[in-house]
Amino acid sequence: ISLNTFVPPFRCSQKMVYESSKPIYMVLRALGVMPYTRLAKGESVFALSSPAMFYCVAFFILLTIYLLFIALSRIEIVRTLEGRFEEAVIAYLFIVNILPILIIPLMWYETRKVASIMNGWADFEIVYRKTAGRELELRLRTKAMLIAVLLPILCSLSVAITHVTMVDFRLLQVIPYCILDTITYMMGGYWYMACETLSTTAKILADDFQKALRHVGPAAKVSEYRSLWLRLSKLSRDTGFATCYTFTFICLYLFFIITLSIYGLMSQISDGFGVKDIGLAVTAFCSVGLLFYICDEAHYASFNVRTNFQKKLLMVELSWMNTDAQTEINMFLRATEMNPSSINLGGFFDVNRTLFKSVSVSATQDQSFKKIFLIVIFVTATSNDGNIFGGAAAVPNQYS
Repeated sequence: ISLNTFVPPFRCSQKMVYESSKPIYMVLRALGVMPYTRLAKGESVFALSSPAMFYCVAFFILLTIYLLFIALSRIEIVRTLEGRFEEAVIAYLFIVNILPILIIPLMWYETRKVASIMNGWADFEIVYRKTAGRELELRLRTKAMLIAVLLPILCSLSVAITHVTMVDFRLLQVIPYCILDTITYMMGGYWYMACETLSTTAKILADDFQKALRHVGPAAKVSEYRSLWLRLSKLSRDTGFATCYTFTFICLYLFFIITLSIYGLMSQISDGFGVKDIGLAVTAFCSVGLLFYICDEAHYASFNVRTNFQKKLLMVELSWMNTDAQTEINMFLRATEMNPSSINLGGFFDVNRTLFKSVSVSATQDQSFKKIFLIVIFVTATSNDGNIFGGAAAVPNQYS
């Protein structure tokens, strides 16, 4: 079945999916991340000459200039730093925390694909209404509003705690870190809503299909739902491909932050934990939480789109159906087998609950990782006896 056999025109009334996630899109666009434009007929487009793009470029340039001064200050601290391993971790951590600025240009490159998914959902809603005879009701608007309001507040709070406990609190240096942290976690909020939309839609579609089978025998109805499921399966795959570079970067960034934070905490086991370790613990906890939700929501969405739907099909009673309907059911099952619904980041890796396990296993089997780990342990052990950055004379602590 070709997915392009029925491509309906856009209608302003068919935008439930977009309206459900709109608060998150608005926050991301305010942060310069997603410069798409909504046309009057309800279509989403990406245009380099649009006002949204001009705003995002201006925001990015100003933020980059702001961060350059902070980065130069942080690099100077690292160059002159002498002290324990924990001090080095904190210094490098604040430099690494500047990297999310790259999310903005990465998302500019991928906004065209995100807009295509928005349009794909608009098509899906129209086909769903034609098949099921009613509107697609997701009821996710409240979740999106909570994410759009609470997440920036929580991000700013965590950044403030980190700066208060680890370095001197300077408001002018805290503000850009709050913006970068909000961008990172709002991208997580976007991912959560995308996966939650897939999961909720898959459940609704499965329930509607079961109800339809109780009252209809013609094979045409089964064929319509199969076509609808194929569209949903394609949207599931496209969700990963649309932001593959951005979320590959985010996952790698989170692994790096988690590694630095945990190594810093581990270095303090022998001496006991102090105030600075609160910031490291908060950073590690938030990063692990975000990475978990990215993996868990993608796993849950893939499960509902494919595995859960297959269970519904296998439970269908075929004895009372005519031959054509039975054939359509079998073709439906075969379609679910031949069309994977896993969320894959552009072929780099599948995003699911096994991501933690696969990365940890590959890391422990990598000889280079073992060598790096041994070096870190050696530095951690020797840092308790003296300076680890060379020089006999101690300099004042840059973070006290």
